[in-house]
Amino acid sequence: MSPWKQLLLECYYQASSPLRVVRRRRAATHGDLPIAVLFYHRVADDRATDWTVGNDLFRRQIDWLRNRFEMISLEEVQRRMREGRNSRPAVALTFDDGYAENCRHAIPLLIKHGIPCTYFVTLSNAQSGSPFDHDRALGFDFPPNSIEQLRAMADAGIEIGAHCRHHDDLALIRDPARLHDEIVTAGRELAELIGHPVRYLAFPFGHYLTLRSDLIELARRGGYRGFCSAYGGYNFPGDDPFHIQRFHVDDDMIRLKNRATIDPRHLRPPGFRIPPSSSTPLTRDDEPCYSNAAH
Repeated sequence: MSPWKQLLLECYYQASSPLRVVRRRRAATHGDLPIAVLFYHRVADDRATDWTVGNDLFRRQIDWLRNRFEMISLEEVQRRMREGRNSRPAVALTFDDGYAENCRHAIPLLIKHGIPCTYFVTLSNAQSGSPFDHDRALGFDFPPNSIEQLRAMADAGIEIGAHCRHHDDLALIRDPARLHDEIVTAGRELAELIGHPVRYLAFPFGHYLTLRSDLIELARRGGYRGFCSAYGGYNFPGDDPFHIQRFHVDDDMIRLKNRATIDPRHLRPPGFRIPPSSSTPLTRDDEPCYSNAAH
């Protein structure tokens, strides 16, 4: 981020903080305080990509969060959404893809502090040990987590989630058999490999333009308790708990502060409207379903 943009964001954060405090207190009184769910990718000191956060900065981010928010699990996020009430500032943490470097500092730090975390992994990379295609395209060969690492993380209390079999844009795939393999079969295989249930799914990319109603329905019918998107947005009490919205975390501390403290700019992002649960067969021609979500 450029120094000028950093300065502007810092000024915006400081200027809007009093209003945010008033809004949070009012929302807490009425029990409709939104919950921010954050997602990381890779924590390592080289900061080679836009989705890499340095170890020291990660520690400072976690310290800042745990001193100001109740750190909760995705299951607890869903419970508060389902019950339609949240009166305490709360944040949940997730990771996407599954980078081996995260096991050096990031995950041990979360375990040390007892911070819940859901860790979404792409199965094919974990099994083969091959770097992710999006890293290779930039000339990097960061190693993915191994199955043994994932099993150890799950044994230590980290919730392992599915990030499909391959890191592909599923919105471009129309073959029902392949979609079932990517979403359902891969999740079941992952659960068998790590010896723990896989309850949550995060779609690769996760933008509202890459989601389709048949993908969501397949995840629901496949037995997942919920899915995560990745286009920003808060989780409000009373919203459909099957869809958990998330903000990306990068190496900019002020951006994290803005998003965690309920940034008015992100209260109403473009959203994906989830169709009601249905027992009807999925069809090849099922089309995406978008709306401007209320939250």
